[in-house]
Amino acid sequence: MIRTGVKSVIPIKLCHVHKFTVQSQRFAPTWSIINSSKSTIKMATEIKFNESLTRSDPQLQPVLIIGQLRHLNLLKFGHLASKLEPRVTEETFKSAIACLHPAPTDKCSLYLDVATVAALPLKASRHNTASRAHSITRLVKNHVLNVNEENVVLVCERENIFASACAVVRAFPLYSRKTGSGSGNKTPNAGGDADANRSVINVEFVVIDKDGCIEEKPLTQDELNCLQESERSIRLAARIVDTPCNEMNVDHFIENVREFGKELSLEPQIIRGEELKERGFGGIYGVGKAAAVPPALVVLSHEPKGAQETIALVGKGIVYDTGGLSIKGKTAMPGMKRDCGGAAAILGAFYTAVKCGFKDNLHAVFCLAENSVGPNATRPDDIHTLYSGRTVEINNTDAEGRLVLADGVCFANKDLKANIILDMATLTGAQGIATGKYHGAILTNSEPWEAKALQAGRKSGDLLAPIIYSPELHFSEFASAVADMKNSVADRQNAQASCAGLFVAAHLGFDYPGVWMHVDMATPVHCGERATGYGVALLLTLFGSRTNCALLQSIAPTDEEPPSKRMCRD
Repeated sequence: MIRTGVKSVIPIKLCHVHKFTVQSQRFAPTWSIINSSKSTIKMATEIKFNESLTRSDPQLQPVLIIGQLRHLNLLKFGHLASKLEPRVTEETFKSAIACLHPAPTDKCSLYLDVATVAALPLKASRHNTASRAHSITRLVKNHVLNVNEENVVLVCERENIFASACAVVRAFPLYSRKTGSGSGNKTPNAGGDADANRSVINVEFVVIDKDGCIEEKPLTQDELNCLQESERSIRLAARIVDTPCNEMNVDHFIENVREFGKELSLEPQIIRGEELKERGFGGIYGVGKAAAVPPALVVLSHEPKGAQETIALVGKGIVYDTGGLSIKGKTAMPGMKRDCGGAAAILGAFYTAVKCGFKDNLHAVFCLAENSVGPNATRPDDIHTLYSGRTVEINNTDAEGRLVLADGVCFANKDLKANIILDMATLTGAQGIATGKYHGAILTNSEPWEAKALQAGRKSGDLLAPIIYSPELHFSEFASAVADMKNSVADRQNAQASCAGLFVAAHLGFDYPGVWMHVDMATPVHCGERATGYGVALLLTLFGSRTNCALLQSIAPTDEEPPSKRMCRD
């Protein structure tokens, strides 16, 4: 047996190597697939979820099998024979599984590079997702071949189907402006999707039940529809975030909202430009008034009969953030196209939630602006009156996201009468310092909903970690001698991520009787230079019990009391 840098269990007799490499023609199509992958890597990818394993030849459709080692050890060759025969034997399969020693992951080739089995990390800590979603994404990114059609088989428990599927989706971003492939230059379409050469990834599941047996029941059509709509929404959010401002300004974002609203038979409410000023939206107007394309507050509303509660999702949609007159440096500004990540995630989540039969009133509020530099730009020392009626002294024009969100949450309360308000934003660099690049930060006035949000993060793979909610200790950071508050803290070493969220809550009112949640996802919105679509799966899971989708209902957070429910005492 020849061993190379990559584990392989393909037996090759040394004396016959020359025959294998030169004379054996049956491998030619396989080598053609491998060699052609470099020239087709720029093609767009369609992701299809299948109800059960379909039959395919890995020589024609490469297959990547991913699972935890304890689950892979439960498999018999017959469970995967439809994906591996006639190229892989039972002996080869057993030998491959025995070769796996994940640290943290591991993979073994079953047949050249077109049939591979990969093991996920052995352990997941209490702050991680049991699905090992981030490892799934990395394995898929690194080991799919980007050919015309291939398969990813996920071996997992039923409760991890949704998170595992979303993890695969994150490996295939849509936006690209690369000018074609080796077969000739082809220009992507206006949406940034290279449709000319479309590859297909078939995602299939082997489901392990709680007793360690293989479930024979295929996925239902309802489950497949949920996964397919979620896939579309995650990639939509990632595409918007990846798209530069010259192609995704406020006008373009509104067009995306219109398109998805049309699919849902909903017409957005739009307040723009000078009308924002006239109606008192001093935060959104003040941030976006210097840009060539005027700012906007855009609302999509789903109001079904029999709704019991009203939920508003408020998204920060800064399509580009120069920092304004408090301008960012040359190394800090690149990447600021991602500052609309919260609004993008909310658009995707809203779309899929409605498609899955959301039973309560659901509003998506998009606070859209470009924080630009120009003669009309907001200056440090300017004072703006926000929609709450409270005045804000601007001491940092680069702390603009909280200004637009403050108008958004106030609108959700005053005009939409929402009793649950969640805002999502790429708000602070301090979030990455506080909770890292995998976990968003959750700040809320409700301990039960904090527990639900943390649980939803683990179930969805869009992880969260709590940050301090203590307005009586931290809000004094915004004290102003001439206005109700400043927009940036006095002490940047004092819980910056919490303080930024508290600024938003102050305009809702710290005595707001409903539930308010703030998700800062400045760091997990991207991985390297590509967007992740973070937030879509999180919101769908958090509010999954309010949909008609059985899959989302099964992973929605429970109403269990948190370990300690502390009341605020005078």
